[in-house]
Amino acid sequence: MQIRYTLLLFLFSIALLQSQQPDTFGKVTPEEIAMTTYPKDPTANAVVLYERGDNYFEVINRSIKVVKEYHVKIKILNEKGYDQADISIPLRRTEKSSEKLEELKAITHNGLSQTRLQSSHIYTKDVHEFKSECSFTFPKLKKGSILEYRYKLISPFIYNFKGWDFQSDIPKIYSEFNAKIPGNYLYNRALTGNLKLDTNDSKVKKNCFHIDGYSSADCEIVKYTMKDIPAFKIAEEYMLASSNYISRIDFELSEYRGLDGTTDKYTKSWEDVDKEFRSDKNIGRQLTKKGFFENHVPESLLTEENELVRAKNIFAFVQDHFTWNEKFGIYGKSRVKEAFEEGKGNVSEINMSLINLLNAAGLKTNLMLLSTREIGLPKKTHPVMSDFNYCIGKLDVNGKTYLLDATDKYVAFGMLPYRALNYYGRVMDFKNESYWYDIEPEKNNLHQVRMHLQFNLENNNASGMLDITNLGYNAINVREEINSQSDEDYLAHFEENIEGDFSILSYQRKKELQEDTKTIERFEFEIQNALNGDMVYLNPFLIRFFKENPFTLEKRTYPVDFGYPRKYKFFMIVDVPEGYVVHELPKPQVIQMGDEIVEMKFQSKGTEKNVLITFELALNDTHIPAENYDGLKEVFKYVTDVQNNSLLIFKKI
Repeated sequence: MQIRYTLLLFLFSIALLQSQQPDTFGKVTPEEIAMTTYPKDPTANAVVLYERGDNYFEVINRSIKVVKEYHVKIKILNEKGYDQADISIPLRRTEKSSEKLEELKAITHNGLSQTRLQSSHIYTKDVHEFKSECSFTFPKLKKGSILEYRYKLISPFIYNFKGWDFQSDIPKIYSEFNAKIPGNYLYNRALTGNLKLDTNDSKVKKNCFHIDGYSSADCEIVKYTMKDIPAFKIAEEYMLASSNYISRIDFELSEYRGLDGTTDKYTKSWEDVDKEFRSDKNIGRQLTKKGFFENHVPESLLTEENELVRAKNIFAFVQDHFTWNEKFGIYGKSRVKEAFEEGKGNVSEINMSLINLLNAAGLKTNLMLLSTREIGLPKKTHPVMSDFNYCIGKLDVNGKTYLLDATDKYVAFGMLPYRALNYYGRVMDFKNESYWYDIEPEKNNLHQVRMHLQFNLENNNASGMLDITNLGYNAINVREEINSQSDEDYLAHFEENIEGDFSILSYQRKKELQEDTKTIERFEFEIQNALNGDMVYLNPFLIRFFKENPFTLEKRTYPVDFGYPRKYKFFMIVDVPEGYVVHELPKPQVIQMGDEIVEMKFQSKGTEKNVLITFELALNDTHIPAENYDGLKEVFKYVTDVQNNSLLIFKKI
């Protein structure tokens, strides 16, 4: 208890010292040196002792620049924290200008010993045409090291006054962001994440910004701090982009009022955006090519009497004609004619070709902008066009709406690829006004296993029949997996995932039973050495939906997001071996979270002739709030326990 109290006192001293003495580069305290663990997160491999950023505007060489100063100290608690020693600093650039890094200094503190980074060990490389990267690695790294560095970044991109990430992949004891913003620059700002600011100060300083030949401007002086910031741990599946949840403060330039009296608005209304998109050569004008497509596709494609059949035929044609080049292309060059002739293109070119064809066929279809799951959800308060990186088609036919994306050759008509299941998008109705529209994923997504197992006493083995049915997104995933490899490789991989001496004797997929959103597979199999001695132990879950609990964090501060509802069903009949009786069956279990949000049912019934095993898991809601995480984790604890530890025991008579 005394040790814990002392460590907490050290931490309080560190936080207090850092908040009172922000300019301490090159200095470490005895408390920082002595620190060996972080009590608020005993699992932490490293911790930020102190972090500060100062952003301000400055006239340099008769040009206004944004200056960003950064200073941080990181304590390495064990060898797993060594990755914090690899630093990279991104630098933006264009053809005419670029960001510059100055006054970069770095020190490795080992006790009272200091090792300074040599300039020859700092490297700069080009990442792509709009980005370069400065990188270095701290020298003399070992357990207990304190890594400290600072730099000044000078940027010509006034609009790139982005803000500050309080949260990162390691915990922070203290983080501070300061800014001095001339009053003629007006920024929208928003605090994201579930953590609260410890300091939120703002005041006005008179005549703080001056350009020769113009009058001076007042400045807003802001200071934001957080203390005892937990790490944002991305160690699990099933989530949207971390940018939706990580605690940070964002700035977005909304308006610039020039010292000469001019005004430029950067935050526009949706009415302004609609007008710009309508005339944009890469978007609006690419949706006026109906004539081209009418002349380059079979006439029958556009004249089918049944409207829904006509739409499905056009979708299938575009899906088959194009190969996606893995690029999105929202704000880059998009040319639907060139893409059609080449048979390949980016997301915009493929889906705008689809929209053109559907409209040419008299089927009302609009462009819909959205963001993929890998980036944050678009803001609804005002247009932020950089929030969008994807587009699809919204078709209205026979009183029903279909969202269409022809870039994925396995996705069915009316379904979106998993990457696009991100809640909502903006429909760009150029004849009227744009509007928000919710994305509703396919609800019937099933993975079902049916199995019949029989024992052969003479050969000491077991054999059986296995039917696997997949519906919805599960079927799409299976179709893609099957078509991406040979049957031989597919079956070899299938066998590898099943424990024991399991081998496939035959395999078939009846074409007449397969659909875009349905696959049915039949396996005939054999298990060697299935009977040994007077007692036979069998785990019926030869196929397991979840071998391990996917939810293991002590605390998850962001929601679980499955993307689409999911159901898992398992049915198995095991014939009792001749000369044996059922000795023990696994216990039935029913586990539920909330109002049937997540539900598991497991049953086992035995007779003299056979045993019936049934298992059902329903994930009925795609979105599980963070406050329900413990309940979800508990359900999956039972799910994995049932699949891994259920035993049928047969006893020889």
